[in-house]
Amino acid sequence: MKWLLVMLGGPFALLPASVLAFGFSFGQVSAAQTLTVSALPPEARSTLQLIKQGGPFPYPRDGVVFGNYERVLPKQPRGYYHEYTVKTPGAHNRGARRIVCGVVPECYYTGDHYQIFQRIEEGK
Repeated sequence: MKWLLVMLGGPFALLPASVLAFGFSFGQVSAAQTLTVSALPPEARSTLQLIKQGGPFPYPRDGVVFGNYERVLPKQPRGYYHEYTVKTPGAHNRGARRIVCGVVPECYYTGDHYQIFQRIEEGK
């Protein structure tokens, strides 16, 4: 049996290749999964505003390249997507919430550390 080492939003896992061959998905995004800027948590609206103005960003890893290794977001060349931390009240670290952007306004919100992405719809 063939085994593959895959990253599941953090730790690595060893899975049978057959699992991936049958279309198992580690994350998802679809046109139906959108939300308006006003529906974002207030901390995400603040992060989105910082992204639009080019910073300054509160976390050192804000703006790093998001690899899209799970291929959840639309396929683009490496370096196209960048990730930004959305402050999580009560968290003692960066928490699980992020905004990932391509060319702004193409941005996606994830509240569960890259498992489900929602496209942020501007102007609605």
